[in-house]
Amino acid sequence: MGAENNKSLDLLSVFLTGIPGLEVQHGWLSIPFFTMYVVAIVGNSLIMAAVQADPALHEPMYLFLSMLAVTEVGVSVSTLPTVMGILWFDARRIDFDGCLVQMVFIHSFSCMESGVLLAMSYDRFVAIYNPLRYTAILTLPRIMGMGLGITLKSVILMAPLAILLKQLPYCHTNVLSHSYCLHSDLIQLPCADTKLNSILGLAIVLATFGLDSLLIVVSYILILYTVLGIASGEGRWKALNTCVSHICAVLVYYVPMIGVSVMHRAAKHASPLVHTLMSSIYLFVPPVLNPIIYSVKTKPIRQGIATLFSCRRELL
Repeated sequence: MGAENNKSLDLLSVFLTGIPGLEVQHGWLSIPFFTMYVVAIVGNSLIMAAVQADPALHEPMYLFLSMLAVTEVGVSVSTLPTVMGILWFDARRIDFDGCLVQMVFIHSFSCMESGVLLAMSYDRFVAIYNPLRYTAILTLPRIMGMGLGITLKSVILMAPLAILLKQLPYCHTNVLSHSYCLHSDLIQLPCADTKLNSILGLAIVLATFGLDSLLIVVSYILILYTVLGIASGEGRWKALNTCVSHICAVLVYYVPMIGVSVMHRAAKHASPLVHTLMSSIYLFVPPVLNPIIYSVKTKPIRQGIATLFSCRRELL
């Protein structure tokens, strides 16, 4: 039975879906989508390059920001081939193994992004609660260890989802509802009970996104408590102002995620176009907005990016 299942999986193809009801407009829609990809990949790559090139940016806050940029480039690159393939060439077919690989990459990088946002909230708490020992607590080896831990946790948690899906028999109906492969879509395809997959998926969501968001809220409660203990109004405002960019990044990430969850449960019978747009906002908007937010709100990042371009002009 196992050998027959593996043979059927080797032959199985999955068909992705473009934007429902707007298939005729895919050529025009490819323009804004491709623009978002360019902004996300170039913007986040510039942040990574600026942090690497400028010694003044080798501080915990900017190292964590560089990690966030890596995760957002990862999410964008994971979805780009299938999304643009559908919009440009109507290439909807993807083999099953390729779909599983894309699923693992998308969910792993999303999980890493949540973990990095939690690490950044801890960074802001340490900077405000104990500024004199800030760099002594968040040393480079400790930051690298946190980054490695976040990466390993994400991959280790997401890999079993693909392994379990690989063991199941599949029917002839193999059309997904998005232009990329997500676990919530793939567990609809097997001709067998997927209760274990659903339970494991929910447990992973609670252990990652749920726990991360709870700890971020706790961090900001502690930050607010610390800030209220600062004597001067100017000092309180200055401390809170260092958190604005991170708060915006958290909202940009978690608000669309909550919106997608609410739509799946409370509006199951809504138009497929609405579900597609909500999922697209969740995956595409944070990588586009975060480089803009940090470039606008963080002067050292602006200066670091400007230095990159000035150095390039000198070389030319």
